[in-house]
Amino acid sequence: MKNQSERPLTAEDLRHITIHSDPQFTSDGNAYAFVSTKATNENDYTSQLFIHSLKHNQPKQWTFNKAKNSHPRFSPDGKWLVFQSDRSGTPQLWLLNTEGGEARQLTSFKHGALSPVFSKDGRMIIFSAPLEKEDDVTEQHEQTEDERQKERDEQNKQPFVVKHLKYKSDASGFLDCKHTQIVQYDLESNTFNQLTFADTDHSFEDISPDGNFILFSANLNENSDYELTSDLHLLNLTTKEITTLTNGEGQYGNARYSPDGAKVACFGHEFAYQGATLNELYVFDTTTGNRSCLSTEWDFQLGDAMIGDTRMGHSENGPVWNKDSTYLYFLGSDNGATGLYQTDLNGKLNALYKDNNHVFGFSKHHDIFILGISTPTDPGNFYQLSMNGNPKQLTDANRELLESVHLSEPESLTFKAEDNWEIKGWLLRPYGFEENKKYPLILEVHGGPHAMYGQTFFHELQLLAAKGYAVLYTNPRGSHGYGQHFVDACREDYGGKDNSDLMRGVDYALETYDFIDQERLGVTGGSYGGFMTNWIVSHTDRFKAAVTQRCISNWLSFYGVSDIGYFFTKWELGKNLLEDPSALWDFSPLKYAENIETPLLIVHGEKDYRCPIEQSEQLFVTLKHMKKEVEFVRFPDANHELSRNGKPEMRIARLNHITRWFDEYL
Repeated sequence: MKNQSERPLTAEDLRHITIHSDPQFTSDGNAYAFVSTKATNENDYTSQLFIHSLKHNQPKQWTFNKAKNSHPRFSPDGKWLVFQSDRSGTPQLWLLNTEGGEARQLTSFKHGALSPVFSKDGRMIIFSAPLEKEDDVTEQHEQTEDERQKERDEQNKQPFVVKHLKYKSDASGFLDCKHTQIVQYDLESNTFNQLTFADTDHSFEDISPDGNFILFSANLNENSDYELTSDLHLLNLTTKEITTLTNGEGQYGNARYSPDGAKVACFGHEFAYQGATLNELYVFDTTTGNRSCLSTEWDFQLGDAMIGDTRMGHSENGPVWNKDSTYLYFLGSDNGATGLYQTDLNGKLNALYKDNNHVFGFSKHHDIFILGISTPTDPGNFYQLSMNGNPKQLTDANRELLESVHLSEPESLTFKAEDNWEIKGWLLRPYGFEENKKYPLILEVHGGPHAMYGQTFFHELQLLAAKGYAVLYTNPRGSHGYGQHFVDACREDYGGKDNSDLMRGVDYALETYDFIDQERLGVTGGSYGGFMTNWIVSHTDRFKAAVTQRCISNWLSFYGVSDIGYFFTKWELGKNLLEDPSALWDFSPLKYAENIETPLLIVHGEKDYRCPIEQSEQLFVTLKHMKKEVEFVRFPDANHELSRNGKPEMRIARLNHITRWFDEYL
């Protein structure tokens, strides 16, 4: 535990946290590039590219403008770095000579260009671009800010005509006629060639080692508007023929060619447990299409399922091949931590690195890895790991901040559920902790529900501890990290044993820690955690204050207003709206609103399309009409991701409202 003379963490410290992501080895393995993101004084974020030689202590900054620079990828010969930047106003591709000089803009696409990668021979760059059906990639023009504003003004004068079921997205807002297509850029001739044309979004996955095939994921079916499946496809660049590797019954992604070109590895599943289905690791033979599943005997989530509020930017999850096409490397989420794993093609699993922390990304060169690692007291740094070795720290981001503030080390706890299932969790002691003093406790409930609290830095949790609260956070049934049966166990039982798990956790904390004041208990959570907060305070009066964030209160309306409601309701509750509206009403906290006596703060973003703000409006009006103790804080221009990547001022204001409410009532 840190020295108590250090000051407590504040909400405003969010502005001073540097977030590293996306490590990428150079082609010779002597250095790596990465992205570093932090808040600006203009209420936004800037992301800069750094290069770090493994022979030197300090990374070298390569971009300096007030822009979001990201997705650095090296050419095979190491002479060039292509990256994505919005410095011109729209995300475009830029090319930088690694020996020095200014970056050169490659694309001027009207709606931007994204996620570039080099072909294996370095002659081509493959990227994604949002395009309308009639767009010509050879005649693209990047709009000025005045032109963009004029177009927005014109659009605002016209009605928005909706013809599709999938017409909005929390990430993208209302969806228009653009679709993500895959485009090829020839460096020598300076020409563009559109590779995909179907009326759907395409996700580039990889290019074959011989450069003859593009691997991409998409739903190419006529009924794609009604389906959530995503298949893997091979596009022959010579014949333009598309071959589908998968069977149309699942979701597949993170796909990679083996270096010998004979196989494709990917994550995927076929909805055996709907949205609670664990990823599998599949390998496809590119000649026969035969599929093998390497993860049949494993029982944990592949990839990174960790919940946090200080992770920005993409980072590799895997699977990644070794140079001999005999092993695969990937991240896995297990028991509140994520680690780096290795498997051979028979499914023999080996944990290369697994500790009580959060591996959020990696890059591999031969037998050397760059790992991005976060801990509960460190937002994240990069480490070098050799096979069978120990990680060596390479960066020291946030050193000045971390030396000046006190952060609480979590204490792990395990308790029994009502049916004797083991439930895991953690407790943070409050800042300035004194043995003979009583402290209020706040229960935090994560969203998802199929996600995982764990050993990562979480600013909100640390802030509550800094404000003098003991903080309890657990992984009740429905969480990742404890196997398929566990993550599936809350479906069709929302507010049942998941709620019981949470209450048992509070009981255990009260029995174990005599410094917790049982008369001063608070509860908060967002999304599913907001639903659970609403459910808890409508079914018990043991909590003296509650904050519900981006919540669900009424499943009847959620079905039609959420961007995922039309399938998520069925997935999680077992019923669609017209199948059994009374069952959905029984699952709705709004039904029990008259029972709420706990002072409730409702926090919501006005552009949240995942859990739309009408969910909070219904709850607020109902409680206020009954003259209950309730307050409603609305955040303009904020979506479901407010707490994780919303505007810095809004994120800080949100945290200040949460702590104000608990300070007032606890």
